[in-house]
Amino acid sequence: MSNITVKTMAQFMAEGKQPEVLFWVGCAGSFDDRAKKITRAFVKILNHIGVEFAVLGTEESCTGDPAKRAGNEFVFQMQAMMNIEVLNAYEVKKIVTTCPHCFNTLKNEYPNLGGNYEVLHHSQYLQQLIDAGKLKLEGSETFKGKKITFHDPCYLGRGNDVYEAPRALIEKLDAELVEMKRCKTRGLCCGAGGAQMFKEPEKGNKDINIERTEEALQEKPQIIATGCPFCNTMMTDGVKHFEQESKVMVKDLAELIAEAQDL
Repeated sequence: MSNITVKTMAQFMAEGKQPEVLFWVGCAGSFDDRAKKITRAFVKILNHIGVEFAVLGTEESCTGDPAKRAGNEFVFQMQAMMNIEVLNAYEVKKIVTTCPHCFNTLKNEYPNLGGNYEVLHHSQYLQQLIDAGKLKLEGSETFKGKKITFHDPCYLGRGNDVYEAPRALIEKLDAELVEMKRCKTRGLCCGAGGAQMFKEPEKGNKDINIERTEEALQEKPQIIATGCPFCNTMMTDGVKHFEQESKVMVKDLAELIAEAQDL
């Protein structure tokens, strides 16, 4: 694995500098072994093209999304106020995150509590870098002609109307984008949102992630692409349920781009 360089906001401040962007890693990206790979892939891309970015490191705390969605507004506001205090102390203007839950909360819930930032999902940010000519994906053969289906994360798609950026990235890879029957505004949840990620499902005749994985496998893709660590877990579990893990990979958009660039 190539060396990766990550500086904290505290280090930038000590140098009297401000990074271009703050990378909000999120709980999954920090602690979940699978999601850490997404974090590393995204950092490798930023390092590769020389983006000056920082993380909060130990000063970053959960955004409070799971607490809020589970109905504990008090815990959410405590988490949020702590984070906002830190972000405002560093005069953070622009935040990018690989987690739609963090993205949605920072973008839509924090302004009411005094946290006003430009917040981007990594698919949007990578799209900006491509548009600015900083990130080039032309000529990569890694995914040429491969069938990829994209699962829309709820908090990215229906929650914030971000549908095109992830798909534009997949098309830039020269891959064949195949859409599931339920996609974009009609996309089906993977079953992890609203803090459901952290508990066993209620009784029923089928888990949502099984239903969703079935829809993905019907399109016969080689890769199920996601833009969310929660979705990644649920779809991976679904692929294992159908014993398809040797044929179908579940990968984040950042991982696809990092692989296409041999990072």
